[in-house]
Amino acid sequence: MTHLALLALPVLLCFLCNASSQIHPTDFDALREIRSSLADLAVSDGFFSTWNFSAAVDPCSAFAGVTCEASRVTILSLGTGLSASPGLFGELSPAISQLTHLTQLILFAGEVTGPIPAKLGTLRNLRVLSLTSNRLTGEIPLQIFGLANLHTLDLGYNRLTGSLPPAFPVLGQLRVLVLAENKISGEMPLFLPNQILHLDLSNNNLSGTLPQGMPVSLRYLSTANNQMSGNLQGLDPLSDLEYLDLSGNQFNGTLPESLFCRSTTSLLLQRNNLTGGIPNSPPCPKSKGSTIDLSHNLLDGELTTALIGVEALFLNHNRLIGAVPKEYVESVESGTMKTLYLQHNYLTEFPMEAGTMLPETSAVCVSFNCITSPPLGLADCPARTADQLSRPPGQCSVAHGGSRFNYSSSKLLP
Repeated sequence: MTHLALLALPVLLCFLCNASSQIHPTDFDALREIRSSLADLAVSDGFFSTWNFSAAVDPCSAFAGVTCEASRVTILSLGTGLSASPGLFGELSPAISQLTHLTQLILFAGEVTGPIPAKLGTLRNLRVLSLTSNRLTGEIPLQIFGLANLHTLDLGYNRLTGSLPPAFPVLGQLRVLVLAENKISGEMPLFLPNQILHLDLSNNNLSGTLPQGMPVSLRYLSTANNQMSGNLQGLDPLSDLEYLDLSGNQFNGTLPESLFCRSTTSLLLQRNNLTGGIPNSPPCPKSKGSTIDLSHNLLDGELTTALIGVEALFLNHNRLIGAVPKEYVESVESGTMKTLYLQHNYLTEFPMEAGTMLPETSAVCVSFNCITSPPLGLADCPARTADQLSRPPGQCSVAHGGSRFNYSSSKLLP
C-alpha cells in the first residue's frame, strides 16, 4: 500500500464511522424492527432493496422512504406508491412508535394485514397518517383520535371494524378524514372537527342520521352505500360543498332547495327514498362538468327548470309526470347538457321532433314513460333499461289526468 493510500485510510474509516452514526440510534433500531415485520411482494428490486443495515450507510440518506431532520426520522413512506408496484406484506410493527419525531407515516397500497398498533397514538408530532388500501383489521385504536396535530387521517380501503367515537374533541387540526371501504358500524360522529374539509365514510355499515350542525367548512362529504336514514335538512348550512355523495342509503324526505344553488360539481343522491318534487326555483349557474344524480328515488310532480345547465343529469326511475320543459331539449341540442336520463318515469311529452340530430357527445334516454310517440329510440339508454319505448297504457292514467292510478302497482325495473 502506498504512503498516500495509508494517509487516506483513516479519513475513509472516519467517514464511514460518521455516516453510520448520522441517524439517532433509537430510530436506527426502530427501522430495523419495522423492516423485520414487512417484506416486498415484488420478487426483485423491491422497495426494501435499499434498506441494508449491514452496510456503513446513513439510513437518512440511503433508505427509500426515509426522511430525516437533525438525525431523527420525520417522514416514513412504506412502499413506492407506483401503480406497477404490488406493495408490501406483513404487519405494522409497534416499533414505529419509537420514531418520536415522525410527522408523516404513509403506507402505500399492498397486502399488509393485522391491527393498527395502538402505540401509534403516542406519536404527538404526527400530522399525516395514511394507511390506505391494504388488509388491516380490527378496530381503529382510540389513541389515534387523540393526536392533536393530525391534519390527515386516511385509513380507507381496509377491513377495519368497530364504531367511531361520538366526537373528536382533540382533533382540532384535522382537515381530511377518509375511512371509506371498511366494515365500520354504528352511527356517524355527532361532533366533527370545526375545520374539516374532506370527509369520506362511504361503503361501510353506518346507520343513523346525518348529525345536525355539521362543520360549514366541509367541501367534500360522502356517506355513500351505508344504511343511513332521515332527512337532508342538516345540509342546508354547508354552502361551500363541492362534492356530495349520499347515494345508496335510506334517506327520506324532500330535497332542500339550497342544494341546487351552490358551487357543487357533484350532487349524488341516487338510490334513496327521497320524496316530493324537484324544487321550483330559477336555474342557478352550474359548474363545468357538473353532475346531479337523483335517480332511483320516489320523486314526483312535474319537472321544473331548476336543473337547467347541469352537464350530466340523471332523473330516471322516479315518478315524474307531465311534459319535459323545452329548456332541457335546447340545452341538449346546444351541447351544454351532455347526459339526460329520464327513463322509467311517467312523463307525457319530450318536445323534440323525431329525427332531430343531437351532438355526438350527448346521451338522452326517455324510454318507458307515458309519451305516446317517443322521439328517441333506445340507442343512448343504459343496457339494463327495459326494451319498451313506452309504458303500457294502463300505467299512465295518472299521467294523463286519471284519478285511480296507484304508483305501487306499476313495476319499476332496475
